[in-house]
Amino acid sequence: MNNDTSIKDVMDKAIKQARKTMNENVGGPFGAAIIDHEGKIISVASNSVLKDHDPTAHAEINAIRAAGEKLGNHDLTGCTLVTTAYPCPMCLGAIIWSNIKHVIYGCRPKDADEIGFRDDFIYRFIRDEHPDKKVLNLDESFREQCLVLFKEYQEKEKTLY
Repeated sequence: MNNDTSIKDVMDKAIKQARKTMNENVGGPFGAAIIDHEGKIISVASNSVLKDHDPTAHAEINAIRAAGEKLGNHDLTGCTLVTTAYPCPMCLGAIIWSNIKHVIYGCRPKDADEIGFRDDFIYRFIRDEHPDKKVLNLDESFREQCLVLFKEYQEKEKTLY
């Protein structure tokens, strides 16, 4: 799927889903769709943070979950994610973990920031590499005990993902 009209149709579906659930107070103005390498839509989802009482229920995460369920696989290699906004740090992590290599987005982090979302703040927090303990206190503890668990996993040659 390389022509603009087809991608536009997919984005229109993501926008339509986001607008619907936004107006139902399910979540924010965020929608996402995942298509396979042939351009076939696998999933369309929107943000459902407010309805689900789940801060991880972003459109991209919901679309990835639905695509994984539909395909019966956690590996979405060859898929493209189309989303109404540049993915937040959490969603970027999920996109990378799912092996999606192509993302088409609408709004920028600054656009989300301008209407009150914290994406840009979180990007700045991560870039600074010296966390503000008023925002998040990261306390490394019990590393040795946890390394034993990691070593067990490695020795059992479990699936890496």
